[in-house]
Amino acid sequence: MIRRLLGRVRRCALRRPLLVCTDGFRAYPRAIREAFRDPQPTGKRGRPRWQGWNTLHIAQVVTHSVQRRVVRVERRIVAGSAAQVEKLRRRSQGGAGVLNTAYIERLNATFRERLATLTRRGRALARCTATLHAGMYLIGTVYNFCTYHTSLSQAAAGVRAPRTPAMAAALTDHPWTVQELLSFHVPPPRWTPPTQRGRPSRALQRLVERWCL
Repeated sequence: MIRRLLGRVRRCALRRPLLVCTDGFRAYPRAIREAFRDPQPTGKRGRPRWQGWNTLHIAQVVTHSVQRRVVRVERRIVAGSAAQVEKLRRRSQGGAGVLNTAYIERLNATFRERLATLTRRGRALARCTATLHAGMYLIGTVYNFCTYHTSLSQAAAGVRAPRTPAMAAALTDHPWTVQELLSFHVPPPRWTPPTQRGRPSRALQRLVERWCL
């Protein structure tokens, strides 16, 4: 599951200085290194050698608890230099602050608050994966398009204007309402002609020329 998640992050990432901050789970550093690497062709036969990104930085925030109370927080730099990690952290979070996983923890808390199937020891169980999948997409789109985030507010003419994550990412210029979100017409996926044996009919050829070329 961790590899699949990081594979999605890898497909969205650009080869630029990147900071990944996780908790103390031991499987994260190795999975991150395996996700952010590229094959190096040598022109010879055989499996090519994999080379990790030299712009990748990994940090971990490890909490130590005693009787379910956090008594100490340890921050480790697993890969990269301390100066570059601090520079990337400041670029992401602003001037003040330290390495933390507060953003993803806040997102997890939001999902558990708004989606009953994710609460711990709850009675609203998701009996099929499709139900949970649809609920996650609904809560995620409301979170990104309809919900203001104080940390994303932007100062304009001496007044701080609140913004949603979609506005910060330049996907839209205004906050959406839930009605606007649910009534948005999503275009269907690109049509793929069916596979069949033999020569395709003229009707199928006309469809391919119209919708696939």
